Amino acid sequence: QVQLEESGGGLVQAGGSLRLSCAASGRTVSLYTMGWFRQAPGKEREFVAAISWNGKNTYYADSVKDRFTISRDSAKNTGYLQMNNLKPEDTAVYSCAARSTAYNDYARYAYKGQGTQVTVSS
Repeated sequence: QVQLEESGGGLVQAGGSLRLSCAASGRTVSLYTMGWFRQAPGKEREFVAAISWNGKNTYYADSVKDRFTISRDSAKNTGYLQMNNLKPEDTAVYSCAARSTAYNDYARYAYKGQGTQVTVSS
């Protein structure tokens, strides 16, 4: 069984940056796709970014493209989401997930974290 724990969330002003981490424990996730999703109050959860098992392929929602960067360190069994030029509309709970055959479908991920709050003030 895999446990995922997110960290790095917090309060930041618009235009600022945060780096989220997703640490996996229990077993390695190095062979799995990893993804990030977010859910704002009153809204449905949405796909943010995903990265293939070997890091060669990355995928982004249009709303974060060119501002967010997903990466992973297999040696540390950890995934990352670098978020730059943050906007108030990026405010949400961000969750990571691992192991899926559909990178942008949260329901199809086998392992999911509890999430970390990101709040961007204007």
